[in-house]
Amino acid sequence: MIHATLHQLKVFEATARHGSFTRAAEELFLTQPTVSMQVKQLTKAIGLPLFEQVGKRLFLTDAGRELFSTCQEIFGKLEQLEMSIADLKGMKQGRLRLAVITTAKYFLPRLLGPFCQKYPGVDISLTVTNHERVIERLGNNQDDLYVMSQLPENLDIVAHPFLDNPLVVIGPKTHPLAKEKNISLERLAEETFIMREPGSGTRRAFQKLLDDHDLSVRVRLELGSNEAIKQAIAGGLGLAVLSSHTIAHDGSMGELMAFDVEGFPIPRKWYVVHLSGKQLSVVASTFLDYLQVAAAQMEETGVIPTLV
Repeated sequence: MIHATLHQLKVFEATARHGSFTRAAEELFLTQPTVSMQVKQLTKAIGLPLFEQVGKRLFLTDAGRELFSTCQEIFGKLEQLEMSIADLKGMKQGRLRLAVITTAKYFLPRLLGPFCQKYPGVDISLTVTNHERVIERLGNNQDDLYVMSQLPENLDIVAHPFLDNPLVVIGPKTHPLAKEKNISLERLAEETFIMREPGSGTRRAFQKLLDDHDLSVRVRLELGSNEAIKQAIAGGLGLAVLSSHTIAHDGSMGELMAFDVEGFPIPRKWYVVHLSGKQLSVVASTFLDYLQVAAAQMEETGVIPTLV
């Protein structure tokens, strides 16, 4: 390993992450033969095969997995060093990697804006995906911080609540129940529903409420997108339970509304999460502190602090 260069490790890490010489070459702006040669030289330095090829796909060997894990630690430490040096110079710069569930896209960009204005040297990588994928990324420690509403039970994590996330029953304003008050759950159960995909935190919360009252509902559609669900509601295909954030800041409130239903809103929280024992970078710690203050002010006044 003493003969391995940092450049070779970088090329290997990209190849392992993509499972492809070609895609690694595209990311690193190198030619595919150059990538192959660098990996070949690193393999020689290690003395064991790092990949096995099945068809066009590359798979890590045991030695490759060990090296890949080591590379991630090395590059993570170097990145933290870079950010720490910048912090000592009185600057905040570096990369912040966030992974959030899809519903968070309705409010998180509004919180990110002032932070980016205050710290223009920070580059943000934002991954928006479903609950199960965010949990998978969290378990693999792929990002700095994670935003979710339902916490995993099988991971050792630190979770910081920062914003309310009430779940409400959404339906068209033309629906017969739209003008009724304190609608009973029994009456609500007579309606047809559009649900998020199995595994969704929103769906689990609604199902728990139904189970607590020995009720069930007819599910007409299962959709993996809040936007698709809102379109289906507007099309008269049924009601849905969604975060109030999904209709609070867009034009869909023109057609849709939250119904007044017994047991709603279901109280929930948004959490910013990381693995227990994870050493947060300077940038991640700065964003975590900002998020808790900014979200509290947004919840209290509706205005996000500018920080500038």
